[in-house]
Amino acid sequence: MKIGFDNDKYLTMQSTHIRERISQFDNKLYLEFGGKLFDDYHASRVLPGFQPDSKLRMLKELADQAEIIIAISARDIEKNKIRGDLGITYDTDLLRLRDAYMNSGLYVGSVVITQYAGQSAADLFKIRLERLGIKVYIHYLIPGYPANVPLIVSDEGYGRNDYIETSRPLVVVTAPGPGSGKMAACLSQLYHEHKRGIRAGYAKFETFPIWNIPLKHPVNLAYEAATADLNDVNMIDPFHLEAYGETTVNYNRDVEIFPVLSATFERIYGDSPYKSPTDMGVNMAGCCICDDEACKEASKQEILRRYYESLRRLLIGACSDNEVSKIEILMNQAGVTVHDRPVVDAALAKAEATGAPAAALELPNGQLVTGKTTHLLGASAALLLNALKDLAGIDHERNVISPEAIEPIQKLKVKYLGSKNPRLHTDEVLIALSVSAATDKCAQLALDQLPKLKGCQAHTSVMISSVDIMQFKKLSIQATYEAKYEKKPAFAEETGE
Repeated sequence: MKIGFDNDKYLTMQSTHIRERISQFDNKLYLEFGGKLFDDYHASRVLPGFQPDSKLRMLKELADQAEIIIAISARDIEKNKIRGDLGITYDTDLLRLRDAYMNSGLYVGSVVITQYAGQSAADLFKIRLERLGIKVYIHYLIPGYPANVPLIVSDEGYGRNDYIETSRPLVVVTAPGPGSGKMAACLSQLYHEHKRGIRAGYAKFETFPIWNIPLKHPVNLAYEAATADLNDVNMIDPFHLEAYGETTVNYNRDVEIFPVLSATFERIYGDSPYKSPTDMGVNMAGCCICDDEACKEASKQEILRRYYESLRRLLIGACSDNEVSKIEILMNQAGVTVHDRPVVDAALAKAEATGAPAAALELPNGQLVTGKTTHLLGASAALLLNALKDLAGIDHERNVISPEAIEPIQKLKVKYLGSKNPRLHTDEVLIALSVSAATDKCAQLALDQLPKLKGCQAHTSVMISSVDIMQFKKLSIQATYEAKYEKKPAFAEETGE
């Protein structure tokens, strides 16, 4: 709960640094924007004090200079790639992102469909966008990309791509997720701008890994844990060390691709403006850490959360043992075990004592609250009510929702909606609590405590329903779950039965 990051300092420093980078070129900078622009919850968890919309707010300070291009891969459109945290396809998320940027006062100039090779789904999506009045450009799949620099930087390579018309000095290239072709879109634009007599610049905005903190700092280890499925590895930037004698941190993909990028720059410009991958970056987050210990502790908890998420993914067949093993190595490097997450032992002890699924939550003051499975409530729902009672100072024997109010909901679920599980989920409990609050002051007092759950840690002794998982996310409770089914078939995990 301690603040470890100075968000106001970050907004000022970051926008100033980007303005300086724009001025180094012909007042035209293509900025590859990695990560999430307005809902960066990973950064807010490992850098407590960082607001999830910080990068968006920073761009709003540059709104008069900036426009946005959203990139999406034709391959991802074709295979209906899903954004894991939201459960929506990349093409749907593109429209969501565009609306969010424009509602925030940012100018979205166009969409570029990258890695195009005649995919019919991409053609249909292009038609759909154009019917919405959105400008769409096509960038083609280039044979031998990224190694065949002579072909790439030629009229048969980048030259085949549509030139994206832009009107502002800062062009932010973002995307629904990784692998969308943001970098290639930026470099293609440099090629076309150069042919038009403009020496445009390229820079990269990636929050993680943070280049000016130690390689094995828990914040950087947490980034490796977050990208374990991509097999990203943090490493010392050898090009920066050789050029400046300064140790900085980057990650393997940028280090591996840098010689190709440097050759690309040289072929476009005649020389390269950068001596290292670190040079290309503009991220100032490391300069805004104000309590290193708070960030270290928050990052250790994030590594443990990623560990449990990987165990869940392994259980449902969404990843291999290698992903879990990698995070176990990162846990060793960070010096943490699952016992460093107090809610884990508390939930498992409650489950053992009751012989049924249980849950635990750590309140802002460090107090641990537990919830057990009953004939009325699931463990997560019971936990939520117990936590709200504690925060409101209400005796646990006092019912804030009467059994008479719960029973009709159970009847509706089982008799009319076909559910085999009569116990209430977290969303149903909150609805019942809201109804009770209309006539019961204690229920209203309990309901008023909901904002205090933001950032609290929780753990359950079994996998819980997707409904409860989503409710925890909506309440900003940082929850983990044992990779264990509650004596039910695998297909029921997603339905909550």
